[in-house]
Amino acid sequence: MNTIKIYHGDLTPVELANDLVAYFHRGSYQVQKFGQPDRMAVQIATRRDRHSGGDTALTVTLSKVEDGVSVQTTEQLWLGLAASLGISALSALRNPFSILSRLDDIAQDVESLQLEEKVFAVLDHSARQKGTGQALSERLKRMTCPFCTTPNPIDTNRCLACGAPLADVRPQTCPKCGFVTKSTETICPNCGSLLDTGSN
Repeated sequence: MNTIKIYHGDLTPVELANDLVAYFHRGSYQVQKFGQPDRMAVQIATRRDRHSGGDTALTVTLSKVEDGVSVQTTEQLWLGLAASLGISALSALRNPFSILSRLDDIAQDVESLQLEEKVFAVLDHSARQKGTGQALSERLKRMTCPFCTTPNPIDTNRCLACGAPLADVRPQTCPKCGFVTKSTETICPNCGSLLDTGSN
């Protein structure tokens, strides 16, 4: 299943791609990075010359969006992992002591099963270090009153100048990917889904 996550703030796809390469290009994994500065792809796969575990691969796409970087993972390739775990299970059924000779394989397979989770842990850490993971862009920090055009802080219920209610101009989130959008947007700028403009 594909996962989409938005990192708000002053981040670039290149920075996050470099952090993934630095973390995963070691041990049992090999990493490839390609694309343009506004849209990068990072493919993380098990090395062919490793000594244990099954094959797996995961592609992470990092795209520049108006408020930061959108990260999407493709479905992880499980076939090699499933085969390796199956061999371990069959060996254990035939001879329980044979599991001792497959401990390295099992440990590598368990690590690979957590690959997507580790990718997002690395990205979360990178965003926190840059102080931007939870920050909203300037575009979303203020709401403009539709009656008097005064900018208001996002947590204000009524316009500071004229007292008009501001519920209709609050930002919303895309129900599919969670991207924060303006109340006037009808299509998510991140994933292209239609937004329910009547549920502000």
